[in-house]
Amino acid sequence: MAFAIKHLVLGVTGGVAAYKAAELTRLLVKANVGVRVVLTEGGSQFVTPHTFQALSGRHVFTDLWDTRVPNGMAHIDLSREADAILVAPATADFMAKLVNGSADDLLSTLCLARECPLIIAPAMNRQMWENPATQRNVKQLRQDGVIILGPDSGEQACGETGMGRMLEPEVLMEVLDGHFQPKPLRGMKVMITAGPTFERIDAVRGITNQSSGKMGFSLARAARDAGAEVTLIAGPVSLPTPYGVKRIDVESANDMLNAVNGSISVQDVFIGVAAVADYHPLQQFEHKLKKDANILQVDLAPNPDILANVASLPRPPFCVGFAAESQNLLDFAEQKRRKKRLPLLAANLVQTAFNSDSNELILLDDKGRHPLPKSDKLSQARLLVQHIGKMMRAEPPTPVIKHIDQNA
Repeated sequence: MAFAIKHLVLGVTGGVAAYKAAELTRLLVKANVGVRVVLTEGGSQFVTPHTFQALSGRHVFTDLWDTRVPNGMAHIDLSREADAILVAPATADFMAKLVNGSADDLLSTLCLARECPLIIAPAMNRQMWENPATQRNVKQLRQDGVIILGPDSGEQACGETGMGRMLEPEVLMEVLDGHFQPKPLRGMKVMITAGPTFERIDAVRGITNQSSGKMGFSLARAARDAGAEVTLIAGPVSLPTPYGVKRIDVESANDMLNAVNGSISVQDVFIGVAAVADYHPLQQFEHKLKKDANILQVDLAPNPDILANVASLPRPPFCVGFAAESQNLLDFAEQKRRKKRLPLLAANLVQTAFNSDSNELILLDDKGRHPLPKSDKLSQARLLVQHIGKMMRAEPPTPVIKHIDQNA
């Protein structure tokens, strides 16, 4: 999957998180992004220009009067080929410079003279981040159109714990790529179910489905990148939560149904990706059943059909289903779509989809079949989200009733 941008100016200011900028540079170059590193004097106290030059494969700039630029205007020329400027880490001092239009070194002058988007990843002690002056600067920067990624909460170099920790390089790569994606779902609320459910028999055994959750988590990221506010309801999986996505962990099908019902009335789109177990044991044992030579009989009852329940609401969101079949894929998938009255269904074979990093979806709607080329699951998810956006623009779904939170 190609990264969304090709040329980036990476500004590194004087914070201990500058070491993360070195790893970020490596990841960007690996993604075929051309990186121009601009170090402030403070940044070079933490990581030397030689390190960034080795990692980026390009000259590193530190001086406003750098003679390697023929016209002597590094603050102009460096930004003209860039798709964006990313300052990571961005210290409290540098953020204050941006707010006030200060231009006393190469990086601050470059930011002031830019024609491309400016993105910053703050990094500082928690008290510095919480200081009213910093928060005023954050508000002003956002009003000025500066994109702020983070910070995160966690352990800090000073030994304290709290907000102010710079986002990890892998997360910055993810959200940086996502920022430049199309926004067909801007302003919408999207709920996604993902992973399997686990229907407990005893303390260690249960009924489940073979699902890694990768497709659902990819869709959560793709919907977030498309501008949506995303709620991800996940069964038992070991996957990191996409940045900026609200995650609710559940175990059983009834747990998942309750989580869905908790806020489905305010959702614009519902995507049922979870491989919900079809049955649950009528009797659950508190302790582990001991194995013996006798046949164990377990009575099963059907689980609720979460997708059908949502689609049958008086004012349902735009509902998207998934069909995973081992044979007769298109016939079974279309039967499922019509039975549940879904505007859109994504069909895939279990042989190629489960526990795989790639997939091959066929989208089914009232206009016919839309096969997607086999690719990684994030690319498939983005194509599916684009299709949802096109369908919603062409035929707006029934408006949902927005509920006002009385406690807000």
